[in-house]
Amino acid sequence: MFRSKNKLNHLKNAFSGCDDLVIRSFPELEIVTLYFGHLVGNEELEQNIIHPFSHISENEVRAVLESSPYEKCESEEKLIEGILAGKAAIFYQETATYLIDLFAPEIRSITAAEIETVIVGPREAFVESVQVNLSLIRRRLQTNKLKVLSFKIGDLTNTQLNVLYLEGKTSYSYVESIKTRLQKVKVEGIHDLNMMLEYIEEYPFSLFPQYITTERPDVVVSKLLEGKVVGLCDGSPYAFSAPTSFWEYFQSPDDYNQRWILGSLSRILRLIALFIILFFTAFYVSLTMFHYEMIPVALLESLIESRSKVPFPPVFEALIMEFIVELLREAGARLPDKIGQTIGIVGGIVIGTASVEAGFTSNILIVVVAVSAIASFVIPHIIMSASIRVSRFLLIILAGTLGNFGFVAGFTFIVIYLARLTSLERSYLVPLAPISFSKWRDTFIRVPLINKQDK
Repeated sequence: MFRSKNKLNHLKNAFSGCDDLVIRSFPELEIVTLYFGHLVGNEELEQNIIHPFSHISENEVRAVLESSPYEKCESEEKLIEGILAGKAAIFYQETATYLIDLFAPEIRSITAAEIETVIVGPREAFVESVQVNLSLIRRRLQTNKLKVLSFKIGDLTNTQLNVLYLEGKTSYSYVESIKTRLQKVKVEGIHDLNMMLEYIEEYPFSLFPQYITTERPDVVVSKLLEGKVVGLCDGSPYAFSAPTSFWEYFQSPDDYNQRWILGSLSRILRLIALFIILFFTAFYVSLTMFHYEMIPVALLESLIESRSKVPFPPVFEALIMEFIVELLREAGARLPDKIGQTIGIVGGIVIGTASVEAGFTSNILIVVVAVSAIASFVIPHIIMSASIRVSRFLLIILAGTLGNFGFVAGFTFIVIYLARLTSLERSYLVPLAPISFSKWRDTFIRVPLINKQDK
């Protein structure tokens, strides 16, 4: 609490140096208002501040301020928090203080999803406002069983984070686990969902993500219906869900927006792409360095001719080409769309052709690396795709030093590593480890929806 006659001066001192703070006064009514103009809406400001205080007499002020939109507040801390949250502080005769919520900042309009694109289905994507994102979910789940818990993260940013779950569907142990992890986060600021996830993961140093993120409201609704916990962060156009499994990263909303057979084939194709990304280049290195006898004679002649001018061992050749592909991928992602596509296509063709003609690499390796690069784009989730591509370098090095033994040893290590990971204390490889055959039908393939309806 602070003395009434110094309320206004104390608040001005608290915001000294904040030139974006608006101080508007109505001298004839002895009213002074303080607010951040970029946090309040023009319509709300006109309706609750400018219009009422411009058309009333002095003896009507008290009655207006006692009406429902205005909240009496005597705490300096609450006044500061209110102004920072988009409210206007109203001082009347330097003795009474009120807060009124005018929060309506400019936000990006709802647009189509840019990363998780689908051929058929909803196009809406989340925006940076957590309130808008909540409305997109509530519109699809019109039930009072959808519960929303609110948290504030960051001593300075005071970022709002909401945890959602379906009562009766979601295990309460998952909800309690998320709540406990969030309450332990003690940082100055968090302004993005992915930053926050690093603080609540069981294995923050792991290469593989333990929470699945999405920009699509329809995906979030499907995760809630599956009994998962969902999180939204103000300022981030993404949501996370947990617990997750390794296989969820190979599923797409398109699987359910088309016929079940086509959806199943798409999932199988992504799993094949997983093995191509991991093994194709590493297997090439292993064969060309240690196991020529495994190559068919017709292909062996072509391979020897292709590699006859290459001065590097296959492992160095493969690592260099994979590194160049990653450079092209990163350059294309950082440049504007049209330029990025041009760089990716032209750069790949020019560098590939020039490398073969200069004897820097073999044309067969160019094909192998290109197929692996294409396969990496089949995986719907970018973070998992990047994790698998990094794992590929480990397999290439092991295959180049130990041959097929190193190749198999590297694969075994990855499987064991994934089996040890957990998400909210649930196995990362479920339903493969531990085995649950009943759940395989909607993990590796997509069963008809009629088989999943409640009996």
